[in-house]
Parts: sequence; C-alpha cells; structure tokens
Amino acid sequence: MALKALDIYKLLPKKNCKECGDPTCLTFAMKLAGGKADVDLCPYLDDAAKALLGASTRPPIRLIRIGFGERLVKVGEENVLYRHEKTFYHPPGILFSVDDTMPVEEIAAVTRRVRDETLTRVGSDLRFNGIAIENRSGSPEVFGRAVAAVEGEQAHLPPVLIAKDPAAFAAGLVHCGTYRPLLHAATAENFNGMCALAKKHGCPLVIQSETIEGLVRLAKECAQEGVQDLVLDPKPASLGDFLIRSTEIRQLAITRTIPELGYPVYLDTASTGQPDAAIALGITKYASVIVTRPLTPGSAKAALTLRQNIYTDPQKPIQMTPGLYRVGSPDKNAPVLMTVNFSLTFFTLQGYLESSRIPCFMLIVDTEGLSVLTAVAAGKLSEMLVRDSIKKFGVENEVTHRKMIIPGYASPLSGRIEDATGWKVLVGPRDAAEIGDYLHEEWKKEQGAGSPPE
Repeated sequence: MALKALDIYKLLPKKNCKECGDPTCLTFAMKLAGGKADVDLCPYLDDAAKALLGASTRPPIRLIRIGFGERLVKVGEENVLYRHEKTFYHPPGILFSVDDTMPVEEIAAVTRRVRDETLTRVGSDLRFNGIAIENRSGSPEVFGRAVAAVEGEQAHLPPVLIAKDPAAFAAGLVHCGTYRPLLHAATAENFNGMCALAKKHGCPLVIQSETIEGLVRLAKECAQEGVQDLVLDPKPASLGDFLIRSTEIRQLAITRTIPELGYPVYLDTASTGQPDAAIALGITKYASVIVTRPLTPGSAKAALTLRQNIYTDPQKPIQMTPGLYRVGSPDKNAPVLMTVNFSLTFFTLQGYLESSRIPCFMLIVDTEGLSVLTAVAAGKLSEMLVRDSIKKFGVENEVTHRKMIIPGYASPLSGRIEDATGWKVLVGPRDAAEIGDYLHEEWKKEQGAGSPPE
C-alpha cells in the first residue's frame, strides 16, 4: 500500500535542512506522498529508507516507452482505478496490425495511413500510434521484408513485432531495432531467449499468460534476467475474459498488493472475436497497448474520440490557446467578439459565427478554461485581462473601429471594460445561437450609426 505523508515523515531525517528544495521535511513528505518529488533529493536518507520510500511513492504502474522520436508512445505510470479519483495520464497506443503474408504495397498503404491520418477535435490533433507486424508466414526472410516495408515509408512509427521464432525477431530487428519496438511475446517456454533479445536491443517486452499467477511468475523471471520494461498480455479469449483480468491486474497493481503486476496491459482485439467492441472496452478498462486491424473511417473516429474523452483530465476543462482568431476573411471594419478559452464555448460560438456568414474576429482571453459565467463569478474574467489581451494580440492593428461585443453573461463588466480599454462595449446575447441575428441586426445598426454623414 502507498504510504501516507505522516508515515513518510517518520522515515525522514527531520533536519529541515532545505537541501531537497522544500522548507521542511513535512513539506517534502507531502510531495513524496503525492508522487511529486523523488526520494533521491534527500541527501540524508540511508539506502534502506530510500528503497522503502521509492517503492511506495513512485507510480504503481511502470512507465513504458515504445518507439523513438516524435511519435514515441508512453504508457503506464497510472495512479488510480477510476478516472474521477484523479485522472488517467497516458492514453493507450492504438496500433494497426499487418502480417507478412499481405502484399508489400498493402502494408505500405496501412503505414502511410497511420503516418498521415489526423482527426482534429476541440483543438487537438488525434492520431493512431503505430504498426504491429505479425510473422504469420513463419519465414524470417518474409517477416524481414514486411518490417522493411513499414520502415521504408519513413514513418518512424512505434512498431510491435509479433513472432514466435527468434530468427524472425532478428530479421525484423535489423530494420527497426533502433526504434525500440515492443516485442511480443515472452512465455513460460521462451522467456530466456526473449529477454536476451530485449536486453540486446533495449526493447520493451510483452509477457503472455492466461493466468494472473503466470504473469506474476514471468514478471519476476524477466526482472531477474535484467528486463524491467514489461507489458502484460493476459491472453483473453473473449471480451469478458479481458474485462475480468485487466480489472484484476489494475486493482492489484494500484493497491500494490502484487507489485509484480505494476505494468501496462496489452490487448489484441482480434483475440476477443469482437474487434470494435474490444477497442472501446480496452480504452475504458485499462488497456495501454491496443492492436487492431485497420479500422473503417467511422470506427476510427469513434475510437479516437473515445480515447480523447477518457484521457482528458476531469479536473481541468479542455482549453483553447488564447489569441485572435479569424472567422472567414474579416476586414478592418469587421466585428470583434470577445469570449473565454473554454473549448466548448469557442467551438460553439465559432460554429454559429460561420453560419452567420459575417466575417469577424474572435478575441479569446485566458480564463484557465472556465466558461463565461463561471469566469465572471470567479473573477477570472476581468477588465484588466481584456485590456491586456487587446494589446498582447494586436487587436488595435486589425480594425479601424474601437468596438467590442462581449458575451451576455459578461454584461456586469461592460462599463469597467470600457473604462479600462477605451473601447465601446456592446453586450451580445447570452445564447450563442442568437449571435447570427444579433450581428445582422444590432451590429449593422451600430455600424450605420457610426458612419459619417454624407
């Protein structure tokens, strides 16, 4: 079990020396308990205390890196069983599978799809993560050609190599060994040879067993062989099998009841007989590496959207980057609408503005992702923030007028914004759905009133 702050404090030297960077040992203990500090920062702890505290304060599930470079996938390092308790940190890597009996052109096409396909949603670019190559032919030479076809696309995608013959792994690793592929899989029969391969190439390794006891035994044996970067494959025969085993693994790891299970979980959706449903279950129930056949466009969007939803911090709203955004091609007379950087507010307003067909500017100010009403109530939306945002994003250089439309829920700030900025403030509707009518009627009326007489 994880130690509490007071339990950790009892093991510290209580010198309050500040050499760890914290003012007191109690403060340091609280950070250790929250996983926000490293025991090595304390110069006065003996090795026994460091070993005890290190095991208790580090995340119960080991962080595993698959691949290399920009498309590197990080999985594991989770701390909770349920997302609402804190958050989930590392989204599962979803990898499209190919096998070496497929034509080289088809393998290359799947690779290009994973390399290039992007779904942009609420300001984030969502992508699949890599390619899993299976040695279905049984030939090391054919397997090597399939891996070469993937690497030949210069995608630099995290690979998973799936084979049973050490010679096949060797043929594949010739082409992608420097990219830290995930090797699948070590079993009770072959773990010595698989560990030797993993150590030689610095690769993470999947261990596979149908039982929890078998996974624990393999984890211990691989650790003794010097391989620490492991991924657990519970080898489910159905969706129900995966749900039961992955949940049990997560519970035993999070509570540190069986530390040997403190590794990410692997799921091959084909093994369950229901690939699409398995992806959804894997995302929601603790799979960290999900291998699936290439998805149809509809299923692909659903999987990427679900993963984004589950792995968004529930304590932090999705935020847009503050700045000045253009809707259409606004000129110097276009309206300027100020709003907050809560993503739902941004995209809702943007959609209605596009429907109005009136080119305009959206001034997005930083309220730390809070909605308009919440930001006003919490004091996060203020006249000073609006004034500073106008200057920071050069709004005065984009339009000749000095008029700004603010959301209806921000109306209590209208006078103070006018005093702070020198701009005339127009209070828009509370409901974004009404902004089109407002612009067509009130803004055009305002522009007419501001025009010089002929």
